[in-house]
Amino acid sequence: MDYKKTLTIAGSDPSGGAGIQADIKTMSALGCYAASAITAVVDENTCGVTDVMPVPPAFVKGQIKSVMDDIEPDAIKIGMVYSQELVEVIAETLSRYSVRNIVIDPVMVATSGDALSNGLIAQAITETLAPMGRLITPNIPEAEVLLGEKINADNMESAAKELAAKTRTSVLLKAGHLEGNVLTDILYNAESGETLRLSSPKVDTRNTHGTGCTLSSAVASFLAHGHGLNDAVRLAKEYISNAIKAGAEYNIGHGHGPVHHFHNLWK
Repeated sequence: MDYKKTLTIAGSDPSGGAGIQADIKTMSALGCYAASAITAVVDENTCGVTDVMPVPPAFVKGQIKSVMDDIEPDAIKIGMVYSQELVEVIAETLSRYSVRNIVIDPVMVATSGDALSNGLIAQAITETLAPMGRLITPNIPEAEVLLGEKINADNMESAAKELAAKTRTSVLLKAGHLEGNVLTDILYNAESGETLRLSSPKVDTRNTHGTGCTLSSAVASFLAHGHGLNDAVRLAKEYISNAIKAGAEYNIGHGHGPVHHFHNLWK
């Protein structure tokens, strides 16, 4: 059997709803063997972040090299990268390998509003890491940091194209922070020059912890399975929408609970 393999490079969430834990759950639910390299250990739960302890860059490099040399993943998801130094180490290490399917989720702020990166991260992601990827998946606040300008429903499409030009990769600009009953994400596919508007109804739930991690991991998983970029994003959007709906019934934690990663498997 031709097993599909994925690698997540991200921070660890002890509450299990975001970061490495959410990535592994998502990749496993979507039929991939998931390996991981931890960039930081985050002291957090559904209510917020208490502290962040970055993993030394040399140790992050070792984790990535160990997985790449042995497991040879078909796709890679990169999430929380705490510092400019870590961005540079990750980029330098991955440059030695030939993996086209790299999805970058520029995690800077947790769902609770707590910061998950230091101030130099945006420039490092834009100039060093993003150009290596096939797709970057910022939400509106993250895209505003990367672009240095405000974004709203009216200029999302132009912002996605501008960010694609700046980062030299395709962009999925997520609309989750906007108001309205229907939210429309913008995918600018730099490979084909296409712009896709992907709409879904907004679910009335506070259980949104780890949605960005889950979506980006889903895209990586579908790319690993051989789907084109447009289809991988469409399928990932369908997966996260159903995970949010199913997770709305969760009663886990006292804050922003997780989505239901195994909604298509658990009865």
